[in-house]
Amino acid sequence: MHVTSRSILKAVWIGLIGAVTATPSVTLNPADFSPKNVIRRDVCIIGGGSTGTYSAVQLSDMGKSVIIVEAVDRLGGHTETYTDPTTNTTIDIGVLEWHQLDIVKKYLARFNIPLTIASSSSPGVVNEYADFSTGKIVSGFTPPNFTEALGEYVVQAAKYPDLGNGFYLPDPVPEDLLLPYGEFIKKYSLESFAYFHFNFAQGLGNLFNQLTLYVFKNFGLDVIRDLSIGFLVTAQHDNSALYEAAQAELSSKDAVLLQSRVIAMDRNTPSQAKVLVQTPSGPKLIIAQKIILTIPPKLNNLHGWDLSHQETELFSQFKNSGYWTGLLRNTGIPDNVSLTNTGANTQYNVLDLPGAYGFSPTSVPGLRTCFYGSDTSSLSDAQVQANIIAEVKRLHTAGTFTTPATEPEFAIFSAHTPFELTVSAEAIRAGFYTKLYALQGQRNTFYTGAAFHTHDSSLLWQFTQALLPSVVGNLTGGA
Repeated sequence: MHVTSRSILKAVWIGLIGAVTATPSVTLNPADFSPKNVIRRDVCIIGGGSTGTYSAVQLSDMGKSVIIVEAVDRLGGHTETYTDPTTNTTIDIGVLEWHQLDIVKKYLARFNIPLTIASSSSPGVVNEYADFSTGKIVSGFTPPNFTEALGEYVVQAAKYPDLGNGFYLPDPVPEDLLLPYGEFIKKYSLESFAYFHFNFAQGLGNLFNQLTLYVFKNFGLDVIRDLSIGFLVTAQHDNSALYEAAQAELSSKDAVLLQSRVIAMDRNTPSQAKVLVQTPSGPKLIIAQKIILTIPPKLNNLHGWDLSHQETELFSQFKNSGYWTGLLRNTGIPDNVSLTNTGANTQYNVLDLPGAYGFSPTSVPGLRTCFYGSDTSSLSDAQVQANIIAEVKRLHTAGTFTTPATEPEFAIFSAHTPFELTVSAEAIRAGFYTKLYALQGQRNTFYTGAAFHTHDSSLLWQFTQALLPSVVGNLTGGA
């Protein structure tokens, strides 16, 4: 198909230059497309990660027609699984566990995927602590006992039970929630908890600089509950099986566009949104009653969107951290050693970011997990990989472990950036999240995903499930 309409050319141009301010309105006319390139659905879902896939499955089960627009070649987002070519063993490297919640059990059971409680122990594995900036073992270090401090943390977190369901904040917002977590630690004598918490809350950047609100969102009461009763994983240790099953089912309904991106959007017609999408087979025009946005609402993710001034003003305030994951070969670290990056001379002995949190063994000999964090996502993937390899080599240079015969290399590597979208304390005091949530339903658009709740699939499924009745309630007989 040759697209010659000036309106479509204008739409493509806007998609290319990106959304840096409120984007000019574009009129998308179905008459400019051949019928085979026009897709009509009740709901168009932007992003096929955790909440996008969940939304599509649930809406489809309600008898609604859907289409997912996903930028990569698979569904699942941060849920990624590596299959070792020699042993055929599967290793999850993204979303590792789910909460013991009914919504999780029901969702996995719908696709006949059995669950089991994740093991909390690794028999025969020795925990060691090294400063990756020097490559040396931190002599005499033992992680503090944080039982008492965790109890005090629970007391404080329990003051805000609504945070488990979203950014539902008291008005005015309590100043404790707007304290940098480092100050909150000192105020409530949580110092002994700091080392464990920093290493558990990976991906948040420098935890002590984050506002306590975001810390409570990341490490809330249900996470603490599951630490005691156990998290859930698939029995086959292949969390991606959920998304493979969902993708197969949705694809059979022509409900998935992979390797596709939004070029332009027209949300100005009541009860109808038009989305121009570039797909591997050329441009497609989606006409839907409603849109659900599930990707991080950063302006550089929203090229081609017809953003209002309000949307632009809110989304432009988001800052984010950086987070990467991978599996390493040829590290020279013994298979029975789990190594945590530990500062020899830092506050609470935590690592200085950017850096790898540690190198842990897997069920495949010689293969190690690696998670890397940064306060921003400004590092390129190549820089992060080079930094990780340099940290491994410092362990060899320092004589901590034997230098392997071959160079360390990645079996798989993945960027999970932008991660942990946050705004300033001043913005939160001024009602940022009230204004953000007020966008729900405006201009035929609904929102879910981590920026609207937290980086936690289980809790995001709950948030999304609570949102879907509003989406369905705004639909009429057909797209």
